[in-house]
Amino acid sequence: MTPHTEPKPNSPLDRATPPCPHFGKCGGCQMQNLTYAAQLQHKAADLAALLEGAGPSLPELQLHGSPPLAYRNRIRLTLAAIEGRLRAGYIRAMNQGAELFLPITQCPIAAPILWRAAEAFLGVVNRERTPWLVNSEYRLDQLELFTNADESALQFTLYLRSPSKTTSPTIDAAFLALCEKLRTQVPELTGAGIALLPPASPDRSRRTEVPRPGPTWGSPGLNYRIAEIDYWVPRGAFFQVNRFLLPELLSLVTANRTGPLAWDLYAGVGLFSRALAASFTEITAVEIAEPSFTALASTKLPNLQAIQSSTLDFLNGAVLQRERPSLIVLDPPRTGAGPETCALLARIAAPALIFVSCSPQTLPADLATLTASGYTVAELHLLDLFPQTTHIETVAILTR
Repeated sequence: MTPHTEPKPNSPLDRATPPCPHFGKCGGCQMQNLTYAAQLQHKAADLAALLEGAGPSLPELQLHGSPPLAYRNRIRLTLAAIEGRLRAGYIRAMNQGAELFLPITQCPIAAPILWRAAEAFLGVVNRERTPWLVNSEYRLDQLELFTNADESALQFTLYLRSPSKTTSPTIDAAFLALCEKLRTQVPELTGAGIALLPPASPDRSRRTEVPRPGPTWGSPGLNYRIAEIDYWVPRGAFFQVNRFLLPELLSLVTANRTGPLAWDLYAGVGLFSRALAASFTEITAVEIAEPSFTALASTKLPNLQAIQSSTLDFLNGAVLQRERPSLIVLDPPRTGAGPETCALLARIAAPALIFVSCSPQTLPADLATLTASGYTVAELHLLDLFPQTTHIETVAILTR
């Protein structure tokens, strides 16, 4: 699907009243005008069409739905001052290279604590004002909020834009005071931090900007429990966002899988590694990004080896070794695994390979490379991790 398009109902029975007053302006939840059943049908049809050339034959697509609202455990809001008051919202479009900011009053797909905390934050900043709304050297830019599945703990990161590489004593003191005041209104708040971004530039993308760490308050992360496993998720580390479907995703990838050795590529904080460690003699988990790797390495499981490396570099070295895994799990970013990585996976030829993909646009080419090398897609699953949006999460289970 093309981002920011609004699928049209196929029949009057497919129509739904959008639950968010910002539908059509925000652009982030393009499918709110459809019933949830119709949303799943649209996604299944789009994925099937995209995968037509991925292999000689594909199994029937299995659908895994989600509660359609309040599912997100993380949101990142854009901040902007409008008529002297700070507002939070989203960047909705680009107009001749200029970002268009949409202030919002609610976000129905977010866990309730996230918007409650955002409102508390805006209230404190607008009452206090100094230095947040009057300091031109440190401009409020974004607010990221992250909670665990049961909303019992909350973290936030405040992104500031500044030409300076460090914060000032005034900002440090104001930030600590802000956190203490927020904790009285949001007792679930366990930790927070400032991240410094350079001044905005049309030559850079938010996706590629690397923030510099600033002052912190409280815990540097939170514990996230899934299926009796406690994951340590540092502030800023990648973690799947659908708090309702995470147990199902984890079970689909890891349940009833055993063997002497499994590789978890693009491992993050160890979502799959931690579960696989209970049934495999040895786990090798590969992750390059901080702070995810630090969390992965801190698991201290005796049979889990954490390697800080890109997946491509790891596989280039692994093809020269005799040791071969009985299972490979990979969960690449939206750019996909790519032809070089898939060619190396084909050379390693693990008996089972589980491909978790958040990009239906790149998945067909990756699967085509793997099936041409002798793999068969034994199972194909669509997990709706992002209801109301056009985004599709796929799990392909390949065997040879």
